[in-house]
Amino acid sequence: MTTLINGEPGESISVYDRGYQYGDGLFETLAVVAGEPLLWDRHMRRLFHGAGRLGIPAPNESLLRDEARHVCRGAARAVLKIIVTRGVSGRGYAPGPETTSTRTVCLLPWPDYPSAYRRQGVAVRFCRTMIARSGTLAGLKHLNRLEQVCARMELEADYAEGLMLDEPGHVIEGTMTNIFIVRAHELLTPDLSHSGVEGVMRGLVLERAVAPLPACRVATLSRDTVLNADEIFVTNSLIGLWPVRRIESKEFPVGPVTRHIQEAIRDACAEA
Repeated sequence: MTTLINGEPGESISVYDRGYQYGDGLFETLAVVAGEPLLWDRHMRRLFHGAGRLGIPAPNESLLRDEARHVCRGAARAVLKIIVTRGVSGRGYAPGPETTSTRTVCLLPWPDYPSAYRRQGVAVRFCRTMIARSGTLAGLKHLNRLEQVCARMELEADYAEGLMLDEPGHVIEGTMTNIFIVRAHELLTPDLSHSGVEGVMRGLVLERAVAPLPACRVATLSRDTVLNADEIFVTNSLIGLWPVRRIESKEFPVGPVTRHIQEAIRDACAEA
């Protein structure tokens, strides 16, 4: 593991850092292949958009890029995690006037997911833990991930992912993925205007789902709508796309739309 904190090698930040104290920050998780982070521009757009919305001073992108190249050098396949916090300040929720952001660039081992997940699909279940609705945080990949932590703790070993709903009962996303369904010749993904993370791979799928694929649109999805889908798959920047073969006791086929999308995003995936 190689880590740079504000450009210097290290593994420790101040206990007074607001990312540690309050989860006051953002992060990006990128796949790395042959020393190069994939989908860099898309991840940076999301990171800087989030920093702007939260009023966090953003680091210089070229500086981040240089640090990422340094830690990724020589990595055949790995995970790059970039964290930007509001930095160190005194006690209390209000940040101090002189706060300077903290940036962490870290290279991590590639996760050992079975290759069968990509080919044959995964089993998932609905989680009891719900996602809160918040227009302030919706779409952002912020550091407050306790809902996802609690939801992951619900999963038995035979489930690769859990699906999370909001309080009104809308299916929003997986604990670490975005969800798509195929139903009645349409490709649908949940509306994330009130909660959830606007995944980088989700955005790529929305762009590349063009003819002859079904029209793709954002929609409000109920649990029953998902369970009555013709095909289901989940996405993120590390896994690319996993077909969903089962939700609890209900089986689903790995269908042609799923395979077409898998092929359409192949160039952006670490596992082709």
